Amino acid sequence: MSNVKKILIADDEPDILEIIQFNLQSEGYEVITAKNGDEAIEAARIHQPSLIILDIMMPGKNGIEVCNILRLQPAFKETLIIFLSALSDESTEVRGLETGADDYLTKPISPKILVSKVNSLFRRVASKGSMGMIKIGDLVIDREKYMITYQGNDIILARKEFELLALLASKPSKVFLRNEILNQVWGTEVIVGDRTIDVHIRKIRQKLNLDCITTVKGVGYKFEMQ
Repeated sequence: MSNVKKILIADDEPDILEIIQFNLQSEGYEVITAKNGDEAIEAARIHQPSLIILDIMMPGKNGIEVCNILRLQPAFKETLIIFLSALSDESTEVRGLETGADDYLTKPISPKILVSKVNSLFRRVASKGSMGMIKIGDLVIDREKYMITYQGNDIILARKEFELLALLASKPSKVFLRNEILNQVWGTEVIVGDRTIDVHIRKIRQKLNLDCITTVKGVGYKFEMQ
């Protein structure tokens, strides 16, 4: 069985598809392409890529809609997603990251930077996957399988929600500063704001239906089982 990672690229600009495909294949990745959102969803289901690169402004379903659809399916909750966009405004970037993307790049893109970010994301996932399991009371966080159970029930979180919860739960009662959370969950190369953290915390609380994350006003967050 091949260990070559599959990457799906969805963009309606043929030139961009071609240059990204060439650079990623040169790095040793298997690359699948799609020209619009519907093709991207179908290709993702068929090929089960490890990473998906989505243009936000595509005909039919846009990149954010595609991301939303895929993230609702258990098969894609661990899939890495990078957004590409000609829109450089902060609100679009925040919206993309809140959807569950792992990174966001504005066009025109540098193929070398994109390849570097792809390699960095795979390295980060590999390092986090080797950290094992966290058990606190009835809550179990399996960082190798990206699975959470509480009182025997499976709970599905988006990748960044999972990584944020795992970070906080790794050191109960420790107050994690906002900058510390941003650096460890999103990385130093991704620029996101405080609002992104707040939205992810709110979603975690809703999905767990458990009062275990405490806000330390003006400082950050900590994990405490009541």
